Amino acid sequence: MTGTPSQTVGPYYTIGLCRRRDHELAADGVALTGRLLDGQGEPMWDGVVELFDVETRTWGRAGTDADGRFAFVVPRGARRLEAFVFARGLLRHQLTRIYLDGGAGAEDETLVAQRKDTAEGGGFEFDIHMQGDRATLFFEH
Repeated sequence: MTGTPSQTVGPYYTIGLCRRRDHELAADGVALTGRLLDGQGEPMWDGVVELFDVETRTWGRAGTDADGRFAFVVPRGARRLEAFVFARGLLRHQLTRIYLDGGAGAEDETLVAQRKDTAEGGGFEFDIHMQGDRATLFFEH
């Protein structure tokens, strides 16, 4: 894919960052997958999501693919992750949270990852909506 006119502002995160994937926060963890979506619900193929586990102090980065998908392996038992979103049109990254364990402590329902059951043993799904009716809650930083 190539860049679009909307990418004329802000850093070009797909150059270098999206190709590097340090997506394992834990060697024996659980899958956390999701999509990065714009205000119309369209996938953002050129974004970067970084996660930080506040309990284990581990960090990971994943670029989004053509469908806006990202994937991580997070520590089993993790409850809250800090998520940093880098995307086209943003002069500054956005900060949100992802709550895994039933959403205990979540400030908003848009911050709660959904548990999914798969043949591989399950995991979590979390979509990040940058704008629109289903917009994810972002924090000032």
